[in-house]
This record gives sequence, structure tokens and C-alpha cells, in this order.
Amino acid sequence: MKARAVWLIAILLLGVIASGCIGGEKETTTQTQAPSTEVQLTGDFTKDVIAIGKVLEQNGVNEVKFSAWGSGDPNSVMRVYGIVEAARRINKVWEENGIKVKIVITDTHYVASFQDAYKEYLSKQPLGQAGDFFVNSYAFLPTLADEGYILDITDYANAYKSVIDDFYPSLVEASKFNGRLYGLPQDTEARPLYVRKDVAAKIGLDVSTLPEKVKNGEFTWSDVYYWAKKAKESGAAEWGLIHRKGSAHPDLIQFIFAFGGKLYDEKTGKLVVDVPAVYKWLYVEWKFAQDGLLPKDIMSWDWAKQIHPTIVEGRTLFDIGGTWYWTEWQTKQYYAKGGGEPRGLKPEEVKEWFAYTLFPAGEKGDKPVTLSQPFVWMINSKAGAQNPKYDELKDVYHKLAFLMLIKASDPDINAIHSVISAHLPVRKEAAKLIKDEKWLNDLKNLNLDLDQTVKDNIKDIVQATVNPINAQFLADVSYMLEYTHLAPAHPKYPALADIFKEAVDKVLRGEMTPEDGVNYIIQKVKADPELAQNVEIVGEIPKDWKFPQ
Repeated sequence: MKARAVWLIAILLLGVIASGCIGGEKETTTQTQAPSTEVQLTGDFTKDVIAIGKVLEQNGVNEVKFSAWGSGDPNSVMRVYGIVEAARRINKVWEENGIKVKIVITDTHYVASFQDAYKEYLSKQPLGQAGDFFVNSYAFLPTLADEGYILDITDYANAYKSVIDDFYPSLVEASKFNGRLYGLPQDTEARPLYVRKDVAAKIGLDVSTLPEKVKNGEFTWSDVYYWAKKAKESGAAEWGLIHRKGSAHPDLIQFIFAFGGKLYDEKTGKLVVDVPAVYKWLYVEWKFAQDGLLPKDIMSWDWAKQIHPTIVEGRTLFDIGGTWYWTEWQTKQYYAKGGGEPRGLKPEEVKEWFAYTLFPAGEKGDKPVTLSQPFVWMINSKAGAQNPKYDELKDVYHKLAFLMLIKASDPDINAIHSVISAHLPVRKEAAKLIKDEKWLNDLKNLNLDLDQTVKDNIKDIVQATVNPINAQFLADVSYMLEYTHLAPAHPKYPALADIFKEAVDKVLRGEMTPEDGVNYIIQKVKADPELAQNVEIVGEIPKDWKFPQ
């Protein structure tokens, strides 16, 4: 009996312990709720940034590190500093709302060659060593998207339709691959034919009517040849024509479009080697070089020591260049005519010395063209990987990176870049700012709310470039976008462009005839199994075609 009583007491005691009732007091057990690792984007920027900040803070993250990689001409540094400024603006929102999280940009990697930057990214992304943000030509976007190296931001962007709709539609399309959005436009440009007014005056070429004649198809590449030859033979200039070096993309492929050719077949989804147009392009290059009007070794000339000095010192009549040259000539010390100390040009000198037109039609019946190569801000598919709890918070880091692109695309940031680099704005609101005299004056004085690091890195460029003359130039060349072409957004296009480059170089040097150059391109395409599958060879070398006509 006693044993049974003890047993019953034990059972009752266990029940009391289990219910938490000892000594008449109930003990409450609380379950610790795991912090959230998800955020839904609403399209309200401030609200979304605050939501992300709170999730990071709840997960013990108080510092987020990102790096920005960019490339291009010396005045286009906002391609990386736009990201720095975006980080500051988001940090400010967090600070104002008591969120103790901060974005730190650990690296702003900026190089001159966009091809080299692409190759570096391509090699380092699989190793986790590439920048979190990467701005480069839209032409590389398909390959990076196809490889899974950059983020598909389509779903994120759907919440920010009002911002996306302010970009020029063709530039948004250039940021897509297979119908999905993989980046946001950063800038665009036109590629004029520059004409030295002083050289033209010496040989009787009236540049005042030239833009209209080119626009109407009255002034073709045969006319360019005629006047280039006159400039050379009269001693008015050392060269008739100078053009860019390196890859045949994108500047020189304008010849294909100018001769009525194409590079892409929308029906088949394949690249095209348009044999008649490519032959005419190579023939024009060959003829200019053989007659001493264009340097045979131009494809290996040095930018700072040969190409730009030849142009700014008036040693050529014509130059195939880009709109960004306009301010680059003002900020880089290319001019040293007469043996003086190298210096940049004054805005007044650029205006006085240079006329500019569309890229002329190849021949009568063809149309003038220009070519735009939008640069696109892309997000590494491993963006934020250097930060705490990446596996759990990956989606949050990626959405934060997207919001940084939205902020880096603010109209004022885009307008600053456009003015100081002579690239055309990608947003309609940015285009309005460029025409605002007060805003231009504030930019000139750096009387703008910007990160001090950004100000320090653009102040010299701003002093040299922010000028009504330069703003007017941007307004004057904007019409060229109505004539613009884009190179194909195809993963294999960069490889085809490199083959074009090799052929142009050999033809210029006289190592190949134009016909040999075409056959070389065809052979190289056929020898590469992937190119052979993705490229159509169309048409034949025209018989009895002559240049100049």
C-alpha cells in the first residue's frame, strides 16, 4: 500500500513538472522566432529599402560589401561611381529610419578596354572573384546570361515599371536575352564622322551643308574618299581618314549597314556574314590604305600617343569616332602641336575645329547610319557572396543589388554621366535635366548632393567639360539616334566581330586583298563548330563593283 502511494505521488509530481506548475506558479515557455529572410518588392523604393534593411539587421548583418567593375573612356567613371552614389543614398534612407546597416563599396575597378574587362569578368566570375556590379556593352550580355553569370532581374523590374518605362524602349530591349531582362541601360551614344573644319577650308570643302547632304544620302563614302585624297595630295593633312583600332565591333561594322547589309537574321535567329556588304567594307578600307589615306597599321596604333593626337592636331581630314570624343579631347592631354606641353582642348576649340555628320551611306541609294552600343549595368549572379549568411540571405542581397541599380539610374546621376562623358542619356527625365541651365550651373560648381568620393573623382572632369557648348553638342547629335543600328545581341557575336577585326587588319596591311579577306572570314567561321552552327553566309562577292564611284 505504501509503495503504491509513493508511485501515485511520483506520477502526480511528473504531471506538475510537465505543466510548469510548481509552487503554485505557472512557468511560460517562449519559442524564439527565426528572423525573416524574405522581402517582397513593392515598387515603393523607400519602403522596399527599409524592409531589406530591417531583415538584414534582424539577421545580425550591419555591413554589406559590394564591388563595382566598369570600363571605357576616361570621362565615363560614373559607370562605377554611380554605384557608389547609389550606396550613399540607400545608406541615408537607413540612417533616417534608425536602421543600423551600411553598404560599403569595397572596390571600384575601372579599366580602359571594355573587351579586356569582359574577358576578365568571364574568367573570374566562376571563381567568385568578379565584381558584384558589372557595366559593359550590351553585346556581351547574351553570353553572360546564357552562362548564368548575371542575374535575371525581370521579376524585380516588374515591380518598378514606372522607372523602367522612363528608359528609351530600344535600350530596354537591348538589355534583354530570350525575352528576359538582365540589366538596366547605363548609357548610349552615336558614332559620328568628324570633319576638321580648318583642313576642309584649305581644300574647299563646305562643312556647313555637309550634315544635310549626308542625311539625304548625297554625300557617300566615294565623296569621303575624294576629299580625303585631296587633303592628302594638297598637303592640307597628313592623312585623309583616321578610325578606331582594335575590335571591328562596333565602329567599323557601320560599313556593313551603310552598304545596306545586315548582321542578323531575325527569322532564323542566326548571325549573318553578308558577303556583298562585307566585301565593300573591306574594299573601302583597302583602297584608303593602299592610297596612303589611312594608316596601314591603324589597328595597332596607340590611343593616347597616336590616334587622338593625330585627330586633335588636325593631321587628318576625317575621323570615325564617337560622341564621347567631344569631351575626352577636353580632359586628356592629347594636343601638343608645335612641340608645346601636351594639353586638353578648350570647349571653344572643339567647337571651332570640328564638324560632325552621320556615318555616310556606302553608295548612292543606300542610307546614312550610326551605331549605338548601349552600356548596361548588370548584377553578378553571385552578388553579395562575400557577406554574412549569404546562403540564407541570397535573395535579400540580390534584391538590394537591384535596388542599387534603380538608384544608380536616378535621372541626375545619368545626366551627370551624360554631360561629363558626352554620352546620350538613357532616361527621358535625364534628357530634361541636361537642358536645365540652373542644373548645369550647379553641376559646374558641384553644388549637388553627392558622395564626397564621387565629387573628388569627377571634379576635374566636371571643370573641363560642363559647358553650354558641350550641352549643345549633345542636343545637336541626338537626332542621330533616329538612324542608329545595334549590333546583334547574340552570344556568338563577339567571336564573329574578332574575326572581322583580323580580316580588316590583314587587308589594311596589304597582306590580303578584299576578296581574300572575305574568304578568310568564311573559312574561320566554318572552322569553328559553334560559329558554323550560328552564322549564315549570305550572297556573293559582287562582280565589277568599283570604288570610288
